Amino acid sequence: MAASMVFRRTATFCGTFKGISSFKTNIPANLQRGLLIQIAHYNPKPLKLNLRDPYIPDKENEKTPEWQKTFKYDRKLYGRYGSASGIDPATLWPTNEQLEEIIKEENEWHPPLEVLSKNIAERERQEAAKRQEKEKLVAANMAKMPKMIADWRREKREAKKKLKEDKLRRAKLLAEAQERFGYAVDYRSPKFLEMVKEIEKEEKKKKKLMKRRLREEQAAAHAAPVASP
Repeated sequence: MAASMVFRRTATFCGTFKGISSFKTNIPANLQRGLLIQIAHYNPKPLKLNLRDPYIPDKENEKTPEWQKTFKYDRKLYGRYGSASGIDPATLWPTNEQLEEIIKEENEWHPPLEVLSKNIAERERQEAAKRQEKEKLVAANMAKMPKMIADWRREKREAKKKLKEDKLRRAKLLAEAQERFGYAVDYRSPKFLEMVKEIEKEEKKKKKLMKRRLREEQAAAHAAPVASP
């Protein structure tokens, strides 16, 4: 029986091969024989679908995996074996809670056209409002720009002036230090820094004294009697 099947397959292939050889004449003879032998011995494996004795897991058995006891697996069994699975198709329909969850998910991920239109209009409105706020901010900043530039230039002049004054003050202090110590000192040396602290203390005392005298003079001027005409 096996020999007859091989013969039939070979004969069928030869008939087909004759039709192909009418426009492919350059195939070598040894390659033709190899193809005939390969086709003759081709025996594809059947699909693993046993409808007579399907595998139906026992849900009461502890050795049955948990994933084979699920609702999803029951639907898979019924889709594969149909009524032979022993599963009632009415039990495969989702429950009311599951239907509500499906509807909720459908409305969330696939809303109707009316909802989509409203969402698009709302998003466009929000984007337009954001754009207007940004334009207002840019306009306000542009209006402040002349003052900001003037302030920046003023701060730059003041910083330059202060730097120049600091240099002059340092040069004056260095000259005073040289006169006091009898030799040139570095402005980073402890002697110079100590001398600067003493001078700053003296300047503070002088300022306090001048403020006190000014207050005394003002008090004396207010206390003096007004001259009669």
